[in-house]
Amino acid sequence: MNLLYFIWDADPVMFQIGEHGIRWYGLLLAVGFLLGYIVLGRIMKREGFEQKLSDKFAIYIIVGCVVGLRLGHCLFYNPGYYLTNPLEILKVWEGGLASHGGALGILLAIWLFSRRAKMPYFAALDKVVVVVPLAGAFVRVGNFINSEILGIQTTLPWGVKFMRNWEDLDNAYVAANGACPDLNVDCLSDYMIARHPTQLYEAFFYIAMFFIFFLIYSKFAKNWKNGTFLGWFLIVLFGFRFLIEYTKTEQAEFIWNAPITMGQLLSIPFVIFGIVLVVRQYWKKGKTEPIANTTKNKKD
Repeated sequence: MNLLYFIWDADPVMFQIGEHGIRWYGLLLAVGFLLGYIVLGRIMKREGFEQKLSDKFAIYIIVGCVVGLRLGHCLFYNPGYYLTNPLEILKVWEGGLASHGGALGILLAIWLFSRRAKMPYFAALDKVVVVVPLAGAFVRVGNFINSEILGIQTTLPWGVKFMRNWEDLDNAYVAANGACPDLNVDCLSDYMIARHPTQLYEAFFYIAMFFIFFLIYSKFAKNWKNGTFLGWFLIVLFGFRFLIEYTKTEQAEFIWNAPITMGQLLSIPFVIFGIVLVVRQYWKKGKTEPIANTTKNKKD
């Protein structure tokens, strides 16, 4: 028996309220949003914005992100089912969120907010993307607890056997009928596949990215054109997302035998757009006036 793996059998439900359970995923998502709100508020306060404007900005972002996350999963990864059963889209508590959809939702929400607040769009985006990796890290920890977004099989010593993923049971278990009485976890683990903990790979990367990009924004972004910081963010984040897909199982139902996964396909436009924004910084000399100087103490 290969002992170089970890067994994961956590219950994704914290506690039950009637027929519905309160999940760890929901708590972690809320904590990620709360911390993002706090950090974004401090950034905007330091740049001269009123708290009222910061609060409205956060509401736009949260709504856009949650709607985008859910619709992204439903329409990118399982459109046939959800278009046939549209009411199932509303069942967020059953899981199923896509970060690419969340990114699109945030982009749209910030565009709507920037029009109302008369704030340059790219300047607003530069502020928001500082906190996105922080929230993303909590989301991925929630995915790990839920035993979802699984990695491919591995023999590495940190491989994880997700005991709640019954599809990983080897045929040998069927042949050994009755060998694991009462669904004993230690016994069943002998028949399970050890997988890459891709959720934790992403969570660790996002935490590191948050601290590094927060420092870059504080020290250097003020000397860049609006949108340049966003460009570097898109290149790094979605470049990583493209690479990490090699350790994941395919999640889309409508791409078969393709050289790249749906996650990689969706990452490419973001990376290209990021490159365009960074090249724009050096293509023309000069920089945009800092947003704090143009809208300071502006009433909403």
